[in-house]
Amino acid sequence: MTTPTTPAFSVLIPARLASTRLPNKPLADLAGVPMVVRVAQRALQSGAQHCVVAADDAAIVAACEAAQVPALLTRSDHASGSDRLAEACNLLGWPDDAIVVNVQGDEPLMEPGLIAAVARELHTHPDCVMSTAAHAIHDVADFHNPNVVKVVCNQAGQALYFSRAPIPWWRDGQSATTPAGTPAPALPHSPAALRHIGIYAYRVGFLKQFPQLQAAAVEQCESLEQLRVLWHGHRIAVHLAAQAPAAGVDTPEDLARVRALLHSGR
Repeated sequence: MTTPTTPAFSVLIPARLASTRLPNKPLADLAGVPMVVRVAQRALQSGAQHCVVAADDAAIVAACEAAQVPALLTRSDHASGSDRLAEACNLLGWPDDAIVVNVQGDEPLMEPGLIAAVARELHTHPDCVMSTAAHAIHDVADFHNPNVVKVVCNQAGQALYFSRAPIPWWRDGQSATTPAGTPAPALPHSPAALRHIGIYAYRVGFLKQFPQLQAAAVEQCESLEQLRVLWHGHRIAVHLAAQAPAAGVDTPEDLARVRALLHSGR
């Protein structure tokens, strides 16, 4: 079987020092290595030509440089990670047709293969400005959980809509309720419900334009930035992953979980 060719691509890692639930998160120690450095080391295994941390604080830049990880200082007042990456692309002078993958700085267990797959997905869809990833949902509780973002795709594998609501709604399979009034234990099977994975690839030219696009009301309603892209008529290709990647680090409990995994050698 022929293996798809992975195009040339780079990785940018947005890293913000302030965190409500886990202060100084990018510098959290993971087996003697700052978390953001762990993320960069993992991302380099994807085959990326370049891997650069876009930081909002000099302490992050210093930690990266000490580990020989390229990093640059960006403004501290960016509204989102996408804005930070747009500034980084301008500072780095990367060409508009280059492909950049956004790997979050709190994803130390991100699979390198998934990073490459998202870059490849965008490369093979020249009519799309972005790509992302999703995997099938098998747990009814996840399907109804608003913290689990869902995506529905068209026949070309492009996103139709992202939502925190359970979509697609399987009318005949989910119209009944339990005596407690909770949704019946059923999942749509055709099409399968898909959980969105928060990793994105961009064409640099579009990434530079994104911060200037008007925010969409539906984006603000769902609190999902990617809906701005669809609202303005652009297309997002979706790579279907076989399974969910390891969860990122948002809380002290998440940090303890990742530390335990690293300690066990998994």
